[in-house]
Amino acid sequence: MSPATEAAPSVSSARLRAAADLLLAYPFQVWHYGESVGLEGLLRIGALLGERRHEAWVHGLLRGWAARRRPFVEIDNTLPGKVLCELAEQRDDGLLLEAALETAAHLAARPTLRGVARPFERAPLREPFGGAELGPSDRALLEDPGPGVFVDPLHFDPPFLVALGVMTGSAELVDQGAGQAQALVDLLQDDSGTFWHFWLERTGERYGFGWGRGQGWALLGLVDMLERLPAGHRRRESLRAALVRLAGSLCATQRGDGAWSAVIGDPGSGDESSTAAFVAAGFARAVSLGLLGPEYAEPARAAWAGTARRVRADGGLQGVSANVWACTAPSHYAHVPLGAVVPWGQGPLLLAAAEHWPGEAK
Repeated sequence: MSPATEAAPSVSSARLRAAADLLLAYPFQVWHYGESVGLEGLLRIGALLGERRHEAWVHGLLRGWAARRRPFVEIDNTLPGKVLCELAEQRDDGLLLEAALETAAHLAARPTLRGVARPFERAPLREPFGGAELGPSDRALLEDPGPGVFVDPLHFDPPFLVALGVMTGSAELVDQGAGQAQALVDLLQDDSGTFWHFWLERTGERYGFGWGRGQGWALLGLVDMLERLPAGHRRRESLRAALVRLAGSLCATQRGDGAWSAVIGDPGSGDESSTAAFVAAGFARAVSLGLLGPEYAEPARAAWAGTARRVRADGGLQGVSANVWACTAPSHYAHVPLGAVVPWGQGPLLLAAAEHWPGEAK
């Protein structure tokens, strides 16, 4: 039986609870890159296991932030806006709705770069992992990178603004969210369907081709946004086409074990496990929503099998890379340290389990 059709190893409910508990113990910075998907995972696993404590914890965290949300800061663009809207609506929570509307107004007022509301005036470049030598031009960028656009925000602003706009009847917010998504796609997705990590205004160039987890951020962001984007919206077809192109790129680079290399399609970049968890969740949801065809169900199952094999007894997803930051050296992405227990590993694991887990709740 090939890895593409092999059943996923058993992941017990106890192991999934342990995976969620690792997230509950994580020191969320409220907010920072990668935290949004962790909170989404906690909501989904609580529903899967029939337990309310996870949702109660997330709700409490959001209410605590909402009560002291001012002054807003640059990193507030990483707010878990989809979860904020979901709980505001489900619990009829006026405080969360007020915070969502005020934050959306703050985000909309930011300066834009090529149509993208930019979170960083100075792109967060760093020395390359692995010790590669930077040439003079890359060294100059490290010293003064200027503003840039990154793929991660596809998981932030677009799903948040579209969900809030639909919830409140604001066509303007919906347009803002869809416009942000389209601008990110136009800058960062190439003809192969693959996303680059970031784009710098100073050079007008893209960097970090094929960063695996970056494909995951783009995938979930597009699926989350398209789930709520009205059927007749003028950007819907072009954004769905971007999703289909990305899905095709991921299928073309999926390994026999159901997973992906740290840089998709580059075996020399080494192993990294978060991408498979993102894809297992994103493909399955996209198929169930009719955003992708049924032929993507098998790659989703293979990605879940590859993910499930890596769940440790303590619930940790092994082989997840630490914070990548950003670097203009391509070799950087092959040398990011592994072994992190973080929201961008645990969250996608729980989202994938919610789609695939053959437990009692399924």
